[in-house]
This record gives sequence, structure tokens and C-alpha cells, in this order.
Amino acid sequence: MRSFIFSAIISLILASCSGPADIKMSHTLPPIYPDYIDVTIPVNVAPLNFLMRNGPDNMVVTIKGSKDSITIKGTQRIEIPLKKWKALLTAEQGRNLSVCVKAYLNGEWIQYEPFYWHVKSDRIDPFLSYRLIEPGYEVWNKVQLVERHIESFDERVIADNNLTDGTCMNCHIYGNQNASLSMFHLRGKNGGTILNRYGKLRKINTRGKEMLSNAVYGNFHPGGRYAVFSTNIIIPELHAYRSERLEVYDTASDLIVIDFDKDEVITQPFLSDSTALETFPVFSADGKWIYYCVAPAIPLPDSIKLLKYNICRVSFDAENGTIGLKADTLWNARKMGGSVCHLKTSPDGKYLLYTVADYGTFPIWHREADLQLMNLKTGEIDRLKVVNGPNSDSYHSWSSNSRWFVFASKRDDGIYGKPYICYIDSTGKAFKPFVLPQRDPSVYDNTLKSFNIPELAKGPTPFDAKDIERVYWDQEVEQVK
Repeated sequence: MRSFIFSAIISLILASCSGPADIKMSHTLPPIYPDYIDVTIPVNVAPLNFLMRNGPDNMVVTIKGSKDSITIKGTQRIEIPLKKWKALLTAEQGRNLSVCVKAYLNGEWIQYEPFYWHVKSDRIDPFLSYRLIEPGYEVWNKVQLVERHIESFDERVIADNNLTDGTCMNCHIYGNQNASLSMFHLRGKNGGTILNRYGKLRKINTRGKEMLSNAVYGNFHPGGRYAVFSTNIIIPELHAYRSERLEVYDTASDLIVIDFDKDEVITQPFLSDSTALETFPVFSADGKWIYYCVAPAIPLPDSIKLLKYNICRVSFDAENGTIGLKADTLWNARKMGGSVCHLKTSPDGKYLLYTVADYGTFPIWHREADLQLMNLKTGEIDRLKVVNGPNSDSYHSWSSNSRWFVFASKRDDGIYGKPYICYIDSTGKAFKPFVLPQRDPSVYDNTLKSFNIPELAKGPTPFDAKDIERVYWDQEVEQVK
């Protein structure tokens, strides 16, 4: 009976896609780009515009729900009207949309097998920031921090190094996906850590006494008063191996917490000695733990392939502003056979999402780098086979409801990182991801920049590039103690 019902549904879908009597039926899926075949999408995402790689003269695409449909005509690409798209997704949330593609190619109409978009009522945080940068090895030129509205195609520049003396700027991160609590590092003679804390912009020199360097990789405490950082001496070098490109490693790194109310640095001796390399710290969702990556210090770069990082955690007392005296190991690199970086805890406290490579701490040029998901209650690890691609997958962040995460993937060409969005249900099951939609789907073919470290937020940031320009040139830097 179930087989009969399924066959009947398929017959109805094919009938809804029917065209001229002489149309040729293809038993293959259409060669569309981006790969939006059978993906799971949020109800509030922008239209999934796509193009056909085989260059048809004309196309007709029908997107059909249970009650309504949209038909779009085009040549080699399809742009779905935003207003109709939003109405269709709202009406069909929790259901599937069928997508039927007919193309006029080499003098005949071809109808492809339909595919599906699974519309989830769980919304994704509607704003995404990322750093646009050339995927170079040791040099760069123009760097921008850009904020994109996921529900439409609107975007704006929130920091531009052309306005700040051509300085480098690191990526923009949020606290609790809150646009009123964020920061990024702005380098150069007038630079500092730019802290956006509840409507006020501050420029802070985060290098206190006896610290290795300024703060580098950071994460906010859920209360907003503290942030945890690593301080790193970072060395980029080209590989001698023909199959490798660039390796970036730390010759020294420590872990600190900064109290933004007192502008004080907090640490523990075992987190700042020379026998270990600590990096990529994050707070737990309740703020009671600091998760971080750590590896024994070894001779570098000669032993780079032996550099493998564990996942550890140490307690944190927010009331007294103190770090615990002992760390626990949650993921043992020697036993697991890899190296971990880029830890991110889910806002609901259930999961730890991280990147695993064969070795080292800078995975974006490691083709084998994949995402993994740890259940923090059971310790169970999901290797996320449905999520990972053939090239580097890394640099991820969560949506505030813990139902979505975004990550940077080089799966298309191995060079340019693009923001992919993935759904994870209440049981922890992940689904096939999709790349951030663009008004013109050929943007990813023509943009010679990586979308670096995508970060989700619930609202727009309260500053723009002109504000950052004024802070850089006119505002005095504050010093932590």
C-alpha cells in the first residue's frame, strides 16, 4: 500500500511538470549550480536562485507546494521573485517543495527528474557576517568585514581596511549571537581590539604584562562581562611537500580571560607555561567551563606532522572571575588519530562542534579537514559524513536556537571558502548543507575572494565602516592590566 501511494505521488509531481507532447524525458537530475538538490532550508531564507551548467537556451522551473506554486522562466539562470518565495515558504513550512526543471537544449525540450526542498519552520538567525579576503598564502590586499541579511540579498560593509590605512583585520565574532555584543581585532599603528558592547565602541590594547602577544582567537562569556582568548606567536610558511600549500602554526600560545568591566587579564600558570600550546578557547553555554585545544610543545616546523591538538576543559567561576586549577581531556588526539581546532559550543549546551585535520592547527589548506559533532552529555561523536565535502570544511558558528550552523567550505574548487548552512534537528541529526543563496548565482564563479569565518547574529550590528574608520584614527586605545 505504501509503495502504491509513493508511486501515485511521483506520478502527480511528474504530471505537474508536464510540458509539450514532444518533450524529452530525462531520467537524471538537472546539472544546477549551486548544488541545491534535496536540501533542507529554513523558512526565512532568501530564494535559492540557481543556474544550469550545460548552457540551455531557455528554462522553465516550477516550484510546487501542497497548495500553491511558482513558475519562473529564464535562459541559463533562474531568479525567484522574493515576495512570492516568502509567501510560498511561509505556507509550506514543515513540508517539501518539489522543483521541476525543463530546459531547451540543442533544439529540443528536456524535462529532468524533480528534486526537493525541505522547508523547516525552525528559523535561522537572519544576519551573517564574514571577512572577504583573497585566499592568498602570506600576503593580502583588500580586506572587508561584510554583513549579509540572510532573508534577502541585502548586504553592507561594516569594516574596510581601505579606510584604516590598509591594515589587516581579523574576523568579527558575536556574543550569544547578539549584534550588540561583538568584537574583532584591527591591526596597525592605531589598531586594537574593537569591542562593540551594548552600543559603545571601544578600542583596547589586549596585551597585558608578560603576555606573548595581543589577544588572538576569542569567545564571549554568556554574561558578556568576560571573554576568553588565546595569545599566539603565529608563523605562516609554505610547504616543501608538493601536495601541500601553506602551513600556519604556533611557536608559543597561552590562554587568558579578560574582564571587560575591570580591564584585567585573568589566567592560571598551567595555561601559560612553555610546555604546551593552548588555542581556540570557548565558553560553555552556561559559562561554567572553558573548552580549548592544547598540544604538547614540539620542535617546529620540523615535526609539524606530529603536532596534534586535544580538546580539554577547565572550570570558570564568573562570580569571582577565576579559572580552575585542573583541566580534563575530552578528546585525546593520540587515541583519535587527528588534531582538533575551532571549537564552538551550541547555545542549548548539548553539543561541541569542531574541525579535525590530520595534524596542526590551521586547517583551511588541509583538504582532509572535516567537521565533527560531540554530544557533551554522552561523549558520542558524529563524523557528519552528510555535511563534509572533499575539501576543507571549517570555521563554523551556531544559530541561537541550535537548529542551524554555518561553516566555511572549499568543496567547490579547493581554493575559495564559501558559507554553507546546515540543519541539525532536535535529536542531533544533521542534513545536507546548502551554500548561502545569492541574487545572481554566478557570484561564486566570479568573486575571487573567500567568505572567511561566517558568524550568525540575531540582528544587524550597530556600526558601519565609517564608525570603524573614526575609531581607528580618532579614538584613544585603552590598555588592559
